Amino acid sequence: MNYIERMGEKARACKSELANASSSQKNEALLQIAHALRRGAADIKRANEIDLKNAAARGMSESMQDRLRLDDKRIEGMAAACEKLCALADPIGEVMGGEVRPNGMRITKVRVPMGVIGIIYEARPNVTADAAALCLKSGNAVILRGGKEAINSNIELIKIMRRAVALAGFPEDIIQLVEDTDRGIALEMMQANGCIDVLIPRGGAKLIQSVVKNATVPVIETGTGNCHVYVDATADLDMAVDIVDNGKTQRPSVCNAVESCLVHRDVAEDFLPMLKARLDKHNVEIRGCALTRMILGEENVKPATQEDFATEFLDYIISIRVVDSLGEAIEHIAKYSTGHSECIVTESLFSAEEFQKRVDSAAVYVNCSTRFTDGDEFGLGAEIGISTQKLHARGPMGLRELTTMKWLINGNGQIRK
Repeated sequence: MNYIERMGEKARACKSELANASSSQKNEALLQIAHALRRGAADIKRANEIDLKNAAARGMSESMQDRLRLDDKRIEGMAAACEKLCALADPIGEVMGGEVRPNGMRITKVRVPMGVIGIIYEARPNVTADAAALCLKSGNAVILRGGKEAINSNIELIKIMRRAVALAGFPEDIIQLVEDTDRGIALEMMQANGCIDVLIPRGGAKLIQSVVKNATVPVIETGTGNCHVYVDATADLDMAVDIVDNGKTQRPSVCNAVESCLVHRDVAEDFLPMLKARLDKHNVEIRGCALTRMILGEENVKPATQEDFATEFLDYIISIRVVDSLGEAIEHIAKYSTGHSECIVTESLFSAEEFQKRVDSAAVYVNCSTRFTDGDEFGLGAEIGISTQKLHARGPMGLRELTTMKWLINGNGQIRK
């Protein structure tokens, strides 16, 4: 029995107790976690400081260090997310549908937990708390494997949460952390059939592709975010500047950040200088098409390559292209998008409706920032990730997306003829 199989055996031994727990029992555990996170904030920050120092020594970029950082505000955010989940309806046992058949059999479809969920993610320790809380509320045991960059933070967080669920009367092993950061252990998770019921990767393109390629366990694919804003010919240009700026600079290291801006030719000469003036305040590097470079000055804009248009930068870099029409913008998005989040800024109802109808991404916005593609912002309490696939779950994955279904059939002696 390998490392992951031993963890899986522990998880499966206690998953039934969690799956059959009442909403009040699960909510009590979440409140215990919230209280423990606040009480343990100093210990969490000390552990996180070790990870940050190691990251700086390895030359990790500032934007990626921001993903790694845990301060009082983010710790409070993790605790508050647990409390928000308490206020949400418990999906387990929810009746999804049903009917009485002509022979008298009563058939009902209800939500049930998936069982044991494995999550592989990178240098975002807040995911540790959010994922554990979501799995708990949805009745699932969880095995978490974070990146080595956050190992000290994750160990401290898991220690705190395991103690908290024990105080609420649950086995500690409903929440487990893979403390061995060797890549071979990740492969064990990907192939832990019979131990893990579903695997969710959350991170960059390389991680997700590796899981999809190597996993024999069922996978819910969360996607990278090459997100676009298209500024239409009828756009309110001040609004467009605000939306692109927010999408690019408010937190550039996350998957719903804007990576590319498309601008209609009719407004390009007015809009692009306005946008550059705003982005210059954050030292954003612009990589643009030939017309973008002509308008803004070749000395100010690097030439954009095909690779640039396809890249999730996760940094203070943006690609810009001037297009001739709404159709050309949609074609560009279809070619380069990862299917995460796209936005149109327009005053035209026709353009807005065409954009939302024809753009095939998980979240399609009109006149608001792509930064809202987030479980909390969508009223889900928190999220396990943003799914860009189309089977079972798409977009922010909250409690319902961590459930499956069961058919309940009640009769009085019916037999099939």
